[in-house]
Amino acid sequence: MNREDDILVAATAPVTQYIETARTDLRGSLMRDSKEGKRPRIKKLPPELRRRKINFSLEPVWYRRLLWRLKEDSQFLRSTVQLTFALLCVWIGYEFYLFVEWGMSDGSVPFSSRPPGVEGFLPISALMSLKYWMVTEIINHVHPSGLFILLAILAIGLLLKKAFCGWLCPIGTLSESLWMAGQKLFGRNITITTWLDYPLRSLKYLLMWYFVYSVMQMDVNALKNFIYSPYNKVADIKMYLFFADISSFALWTILILMVLSVVVKNFWCRYLCPYGALLGALSWLSPLKITRNKSTCIDCALCTKACPSSIKVHTVQRVWSDECMSCLRCIEACPVINTLQMKTNQEAKPIPGWIFGTLVAGVFMAVTGLAMLTGNWQNGISQEEYAKRFKELDAPVYRHFRSEVAPYGPND
Repeated sequence: MNREDDILVAATAPVTQYIETARTDLRGSLMRDSKEGKRPRIKKLPPELRRRKINFSLEPVWYRRLLWRLKEDSQFLRSTVQLTFALLCVWIGYEFYLFVEWGMSDGSVPFSSRPPGVEGFLPISALMSLKYWMVTEIINHVHPSGLFILLAILAIGLLLKKAFCGWLCPIGTLSESLWMAGQKLFGRNITITTWLDYPLRSLKYLLMWYFVYSVMQMDVNALKNFIYSPYNKVADIKMYLFFADISSFALWTILILMVLSVVVKNFWCRYLCPYGALLGALSWLSPLKITRNKSTCIDCALCTKACPSSIKVHTVQRVWSDECMSCLRCIEACPVINTLQMKTNQEAKPIPGWIFGTLVAGVFMAVTGLAMLTGNWQNGISQEEYAKRFKELDAPVYRHFRSEVAPYGPND
């Protein structure tokens, strides 16, 4: 051993001793508290090991304070991104409302253009467009933005795990808000027992398999017949009218799902969302994963407690779980410096929260921006054609059963 190695060992020995002492004290504390029925207490860590707590109020200039917090507080950044994307969806919804009002009024109210972003709520049509594009290399003009939104979501899943669910998805944001409200109201959320959790989680994979298999079974002619059908051309309008004049059964179903999401964390996302299942499957291929440093971990389990997906983060070296939404809550909860980090592998440099959040939003904006630059964002349906189709919405040609659409002619 040379002199440099001696110096390195001497420098790291106190830190190693601190870690081992903290681990031993913590385990003893946890065992005592458990036997006495008390809530486990975490002993204070030495300054050398403790993650620094930032007092953002020290910055007097508001915009600098905001930028500082966005950079250093991953949960503040994530909430900001979630809120921004949710407001964007609300704006798209309002624009689409004005568009439908124009169509249903037979032109008596001023025309409002249709927002292409509404196609993000047509995942089955987008899935068909994806296969049609892969087979024919043709980007259809009926719902082109839906295809690119789907590609953006899949790209995020492939590169950044289920970060779309934890950072951008408006349904995921609503679901998270509901269980957090339930936690404040009742002090806790219900934890589904393991023997029931696994079968329930399989439901979303069954739904995903059904949709993906159904589309994959369709040949080019069947795909073309559906994509260019009168029904698909007004599928977004049909979706709006379904919710605008919602049946009591559908309304009660939504209300029950919302109540379940209040008492059970992410009930819809965890058990029923086929989109989440697809992204969860893709997340296995993602190079970035939450990585735990075993040598500095003190087994406090605060990361596991913070995880909204009930992943036992403190027991694994890398989080491979398909339920991980890359929300970074576990990293923020870890009290020990450089113990939980987002990395490509154990030896790689960590990805800071602000960079990860920028990547999530950046990938989505890059793919959808490409659609705009290449002229594949707005659809090819004219205002005159929409005016005609609004008058015919109740005709049999605008109905469908599963992936089967009613027969139609060249003038339909």
